[in-house]
Amino acid sequence: MNLTEKEISYTTTNSYATLNTLTASTKNVWFVCHGMGFLSRYFLRYFQALSAEENYIIAPQAQSKYYIPPKFKHVGSSWLTKENTVKETENIMRYFDSVLEAEAIPEDVNLIVLGYSQGVSVATRYLVKRQLKCAQLVLHSGGIPKELTENDFDYLSETTKVSLIYGDSDEYLNDERMNYEEKRAQELFGKRLQLVPFQGKHEVNVEIINSLV
Repeated sequence: MNLTEKEISYTTTNSYATLNTLTASTKNVWFVCHGMGFLSRYFLRYFQALSAEENYIIAPQAQSKYYIPPKFKHVGSSWLTKENTVKETENIMRYFDSVLEAEAIPEDVNLIVLGYSQGVSVATRYLVKRQLKCAQLVLHSGGIPKELTENDFDYLSETTKVSLIYGDSDEYLNDERMNYEEKRAQELFGKRLQLVPFQGKHEVNVEIINSLV
């Protein structure tokens, strides 16, 4: 058997979802990356309590979609797997570029980048690869990619606020993993970092999100 894996490039189309309207009154623009199993339009529900006048939320959509077990009725999505991770990451980075280009975010607003669960990996990689400056970086219940180093985040302003949010009963984060992620975040972000544990499992904490602004 002569099996050869080849590669091509082509143009594709993907959606993204927004909540509220970007106006002269907007103070905060959120770029929020959902976790595995989500669709962007449903992920936006967690941001509905924020002031609509002051907050505009952009939720990119992971392109790899699948039916969620066990009933295989509802559709979810995934950003990355261990298969061809480098190339897939490049595709996501270009997709994020297109989303932000289309949105044309004003420079006088606070840009808040949030990653939840699997979304932490793509959010942090995008910041580093594009040297994207933001007022806040929110790492919610997810792991920071191992290849990123302290030097990668040197470009961020000292005033950039970094929040590491996680549930103390998160079924995907045992004590050893929690301690590792805390230590790693402290090494990467130093004094910028605030740890925000809460009582709960692997779930989006709306109350904490609302408190960030």
